[in-house]
Amino acid sequence: MKKYAWLFVFLVAFGGLWYPKLGLLLIPIMLLLGFLGFFSGKYWCGNLCPHGSLFDRFMLPISRSKKVPSFLKSRTMVVLVFILFMFGLSQRIIKAFTVFGEVSFWDKLGFVFVMNYFMVTIVGTLFAFFISSRSWCNICPMGTFQVLTYKLGKLMGLNAGSDKKVTVCSIDECLVCGKCTKACPMELVPHLEFAESGRVESEACIRCGVCVESCPADVLALSKLNDRREQSVSL
Repeated sequence: MKKYAWLFVFLVAFGGLWYPKLGLLLIPIMLLLGFLGFFSGKYWCGNLCPHGSLFDRFMLPISRSKKVPSFLKSRTMVVLVFILFMFGLSQRIIKAFTVFGEVSFWDKLGFVFVMNYFMVTIVGTLFAFFISSRSWCNICPMGTFQVLTYKLGKLMGLNAGSDKKVTVCSIDECLVCGKCTKACPMELVPHLEFAESGRVESEACIRCGVCVESCPADVLALSKLNDRREQSVSL
C-alpha cells in the first residue's frame, strides 16, 4: 500500500476532473479511516494514505527537508484548519443536495470530494517540497479526524489491546543516539519518550515504522501494550 497507494491520488484528484463520480470513492475511505482511528490512531496516515504514499515516494527525495514551523503544528492551527475544512465541505455537500433526485446529483456530489482532494494534493505537495515531505500531515483534517476518533476509542476502551505503538524492546540497550528522532517524518522525539514509558505515546505518531527501521541497535518495534507486558514478564 505504501508503494502504490499514490496511484489513487491521480485517479481521483485528476481523473475526477473529467469523471466527477470518482470523488464518491472518498466517502467510504473517510468512513474507513475514521473507523480505524478508534483502534489504531493515525495508522492510516503512515501506512495506507494515498497522499502519504505520494509524499514519501516522490516528494521526500526532492524535499527541502526543513523543520516544520511551530505555528503549523500548533493546536490552534490544527483546530482552525479542521473547522474550516469540514465547514467548507459540509456547505458544498448541502449545496449539491439541492439537486437531489436529478441526473446530475451524483456528479455534483462527487465533484465536491474531487475538488477537496485536488486542493489537498496541491497544497500538500507544495508543503512537501518547500518544507518537508510530511509537513501537511501535521494539519491534515483527516489526520485530526483520526485523532478525535482515537480519543473516543480510548474513552470507550476500544484500543487498549489493538493499538500498536513504537516501543523500545530494551531500554538498557537503547543507545540514546537520536537517530529515530532524526528519521521521524512527524518530528517527534521517540528517544526521549522511551525513558519515561518505553513507548511513543504522542497522538501525532503515524505508526509508519521509519524510526524502527533507522534504529542502529535494532531495539525498536511496533507493538501492542499487551505484547510489551508479556515481554516485560519474560524479562
